Amino acid sequence: MLPNRLPWMVLGSAMEGRISIGVSVIAALWLSPAFGQAPAPASAVNAAAAPRAPEKAWVQPKTSWGDPDLQGLWPATDMINVPLQRRPEFGTRAVLNDEEYQQQVARAKQTEERDSEEYVREGTQPGINPPAYWLEHGKPSYQASLVVDPPDGRIPALTAEAQRLAEERADARRGQNNDTWEDQSFYDRCISRGVMGSILPVIYNNGNEILQAPGMVIIRYEMIHETRIIPLDGRPHVEAGVRSYMGDPRGHWEGNTLVVETTNLIGNTNGIGLNGGGTPHSSELRLTERFTRVSKDVINYQATIDDPKTWVRPWKVAFPLRRDPSFRIYEYACHEGNIGLLDILSGARADEAAAAAKAKK
Repeated sequence: MLPNRLPWMVLGSAMEGRISIGVSVIAALWLSPAFGQAPAPASAVNAAAAPRAPEKAWVQPKTSWGDPDLQGLWPATDMINVPLQRRPEFGTRAVLNDEEYQQQVARAKQTEERDSEEYVREGTQPGINPPAYWLEHGKPSYQASLVVDPPDGRIPALTAEAQRLAEERADARRGQNNDTWEDQSFYDRCISRGVMGSILPVIYNNGNEILQAPGMVIIRYEMIHETRIIPLDGRPHVEAGVRSYMGDPRGHWEGNTLVVETTNLIGNTNGIGLNGGGTPHSSELRLTERFTRVSKDVINYQATIDDPKTWVRPWKVAFPLRRDPSFRIYEYACHEGNIGLLDILSGARADEAAAAAKAKK
């Protein structure tokens, strides 16, 4: 097994047998009826497509001090294949039909076969990762998108102010070709992916670990080594002038559900997309997350993104997190080994020197 790293960026982490190709349905798929989603076709209503409810025989365990116990390793790997936004032609249909699901099964089988290849196939288009067996893969799922509200599974429209800022960013980038380090994302610079960029499932390093102590919850994210310390004692948020990439979280319990409200985020840096991509949110973002453990091995995760400066209405993301005691979080020495940024900028300088030399002729 090859170490889990991009060829152009030494990431300092490893796979160690964590590839998880599968063709079985994710039993933990959760689609909350509160979001007004269309029901699954009759043939698709099964353990994977139906709303996930707590198991009748299962009782929520408690910590020694009486809080609901959410501790453990809850990687998001299973959901890698589910897109953030739903395909427009699906409309408000929140689950795949049987034919669409079987297409996912067939693709998963093909990927599994490709992962068994030692060498890239002759004639394969060159890329950064053939063969692709160092990537992690999700499992077939009936869930049509990670966005569950609005009912069409699409991110809402930008506000007029956000559209203006997006146009300004596009104008600033126009004609630029990796001129400076500022042309690279915060993720590529190994700085931060933000809260949502840290938990949304991506191609590798999807480790999420929840730890608890009296009066607090700690969440560790494998990629870029983010750790959130979430007080539960009712203290107010810090003053508005104190801001960070991961914000200032405050938690409380609603029954067995952990509710985390995060404010004081730095605006115009990270987006809500994969690895912190997409349209950057503003400093007005209020993020409300809900962690509900519904069985021994499943936590229902939901996040409400409320940023009136960026999107015309709040929107929600939801998906299950599956417990995996065998999962190991490895050191993600991204910044220490980030030769990618050096190579990108040195390549840009070489292009400039070549163009200057050509212009002199």
